[in-house]
Formats: sequence, structure tokens, C-alpha cells
Amino acid sequence: MQDTKEVRIRPFGIRDKLGYLFGDFGNDFTFILSSSFLLKFYTDVMGVAPWVVGLIMTAARFVDAVTDVTMGRICDRSPLTRIGKFKPWIRRMCAPVAIASFLIYQSAFRDYAMWFKILWLAVTYILWGSIFYTSINIPYGSMASAISSKPDHRQSLSTFRSVGSTLAGVIVGAGVPLFAYDTVGGNSVLNGTRFTLIAGIFSLLSVVCYLLCFYLTTERVVTPTHREQPSVKSMLTDAFTNRSLISIIAASVVMLFAQMTMQSMANYVYPNYYGNVTAQSVSTFAMMGGMLFAASVSKPLSSKFGKAEISVVSNLLATAVNVVLFIIRPKSVWVYVGLNMLSWLGLGIFTMVSWALITDVIDDAELKNGRREDGTIYALYSFSRKLGQAASAALTGALLTLVGYSDQTAFLPSVLRGIYNISTLVPAVGFGALALILWLWYPLNKRRVEENVRQLEQKRKSSE
Repeated sequence: MQDTKEVRIRPFGIRDKLGYLFGDFGNDFTFILSSSFLLKFYTDVMGVAPWVVGLIMTAARFVDAVTDVTMGRICDRSPLTRIGKFKPWIRRMCAPVAIASFLIYQSAFRDYAMWFKILWLAVTYILWGSIFYTSINIPYGSMASAISSKPDHRQSLSTFRSVGSTLAGVIVGAGVPLFAYDTVGGNSVLNGTRFTLIAGIFSLLSVVCYLLCFYLTTERVVTPTHREQPSVKSMLTDAFTNRSLISIIAASVVMLFAQMTMQSMANYVYPNYYGNVTAQSVSTFAMMGGMLFAASVSKPLSSKFGKAEISVVSNLLATAVNVVLFIIRPKSVWVYVGLNMLSWLGLGIFTMVSWALITDVIDDAELKNGRREDGTIYALYSFSRKLGQAASAALTGALLTLVGYSDQTAFLPSVLRGIYNISTLVPAVGFGALALILWLWYPLNKRRVEENVRQLEQKRKSSE
């Protein structure tokens, strides 16, 4: 069996880090737009019931169960080209994913029959998320292991990737509230036509970022092309008997569950509960401040204490902040913004190391199974993240329906209380569960990660 080897080309450096940053910058122009505003757009502009939107987003995950794993196996089977194994997919799929994202948000259809709007949402959302986003995100995520085999380099890539995601989140999270809302009767109302235009601009920006990722990064680690792969049954058996993989999948589900709920409910807490969309934009910059501070401390802290270890502490902080917010219910929106920033700081530590955690899992699986399957393992991880997103969308939609939310009842006092409860309690549960999973279940502590790296280095030296 051919082992992974390092080829002698341009050394790893800031160019690779910036290129990898732009990859998630491009990803999240469409992903964060969907996770943060799709529910708001279809409830307030298109008039679709929130539970229907949540159901469609959840149903799409059944499609992902096939497409994510299939794309991972395609990546592992892809031939090695002169530019690498994973990079060609970024150039190949950047335009389709951008176009599909734009098609989701067509406000011109707002007066069409309800069945048509629901069908349009289902088709375009699956086309974007389950087909095209999958076909670019899985190669992009798998590429981290091919850019460098060194743990500190991978931690840098994870940090820069998270910074790219944060920057996209700031642009989407701050830009949409500033430009897409009108004031009608003293209330903030989403302007559908303007939102469609914004979605088109974000799609164009995503293509630019993907191309920068393609041209700036270099694949250095030559991984074998698996022409004959184990069966799907064998692959799933390996996955579900691999404690490190199954626990990081569970951690990812609850993390996205909490994070996406926070992002989605911001579109109801600020314009509806507090009546202040300016504060929503400011909160996005506060979120960026918390995430960037996390980026500055995550590498030295993880080097000293371990990635999983610091993530447990940071998520306990995020849990505590959301519990405090639920109890005190600040009347001032700025108190809410300030405390919410601490919650993002707690989440940010885990976010900055999360992509390095999955490369640790890939290393661990290689030692356990005797073969390296970057694409397949990353595909399972990517699917788990989509499950978290879907769980958030489904639960948020169901809870909004339960508290009586619609475009006609959006400002009733009982509905507003329900909105606030959802925005604080659901993230508190998610972050608390994440801390417990990493503390009690996930096995790759600092000592074991270092031992795995040592064993793999010996294995590769002996094969040269």
C-alpha cells in the first residue's frame, strides 16, 4: 500500500494560510446566508410557515446522507493531478454553488401559489446544499491534510479557516440588517427585492474567494488514490466503531445546533423583541471581536493544554452566558449584545480548533484502519455539521410555530417572550452538551494526539 509522502515544493507559509482563509470566506457567503436568513426570508417575505421551512431543511439532510459520503469517496478515488487531488474541484464547482444559492432567494415569486414557493424552496435548497455545496466543501475540507502533514501547520489552517468564516459572517450578519430592512409602522420589515439583490452580490463574492483559494494554496502531501475502496457497509462499520470519529461527529452536531440557532434567532430577537436592527449589525462586529480574540489565543492555549481541553472550558463559558441571559432578560439591547459577545468568545475557541480536530481524527483512523481516507472521513464530518444545521432549523421553525409566530403575529407580547426564550435556552443546551461530549467521550487528548503524530512520522520514514 502506498503511504502518504511529502513532496519537495514551495514551503508552507502565509500564502497557504490566506488561501485557505478565502476558501471558507467563499463557503460562508452562501452557507451563513442560508443558516441565518433563509428561515426569515421564507416566513416574512414568501409567507411560508416556519415549520414547513424547517421540515424542508431537515429533509434535505437525507439527501446529504448519500451525496456527502459519495463525494468523499469520489475525492479518495480522484487521480492526483499536477495541482493536487482536491484543488480541481474548487475551480470546477465554484460557479454552480454560487448560482444555486442565488436562485433560492427569488422574491419575484412571493405572490405565486404556495405549492410553487414550497417546491421552489425544496428544489433550489437541495440543489445548492446537497449537490453543489457538498461537491466543493468536502474537497476543500479534505485539502487541509494535503497542504501539510505538520500539526502546527494544520492548526494554523484551522484558525485561518475560522477567521475566513468569521469575516464572511460579519459581512453577511452586519450587511443584511443594514440594507435589507424597511421601517413600516415603527417595525423593521425585511425587503424581499433588496434581499434578492444582496444574495446575488454574495454569490459573486463567493466565486472570487473560491478562486483566490485555488490559486494561493498548494497541496504538498501526496495521498494514495484508492481505486478499490471498502464497501459502504465496511466504511460505516469502521466509522461507528471509531470512538474519536463518532464523538467528534456528535460534538459537531450539537455545536452547529447551538450556533445556527443563535444566528437564526438574531433575526427575530433584534428586529422583533428589541426593535433595533442597528444593534443586530453591531452585534455582528462584537461577534467578530470575540472570534478574533479566540483566534489570537487558541493556538498558544491548544499547544499548552490541548485542543479538546480548552474547548471544554470555552463551551462551559458559552453555556453560562446563555443561562445568565435567560435569567436576567436585560431590557437594554446593548447589555444583551455585550453578554452575547462573551458567548461568541466561548464558541470561538472551539471553532478555531475544530478543523484541526478532524485532521487529528483522520490521523487516528489511519493508525487504526491501516489506510488514509481524508475525503471519506471529512464527508462524514461534513454531513454531521449539516445535521446540526438541520436540527437547528427544524427545532427553530417548530418552536417559532409553537409560540405562535407568523408574519401577522410577529410583534405580539406572547410571541416576543417565546422568541427570547428560544434564543437563549436552545444555545445553552447545545453548548453544554458539546462540553460534556468533549470532556467525557472524545478520546484524543493532547498526549494521545502527540503520540499519534510520532507514530505516523515513524511509519512514513520507514516507507521512504
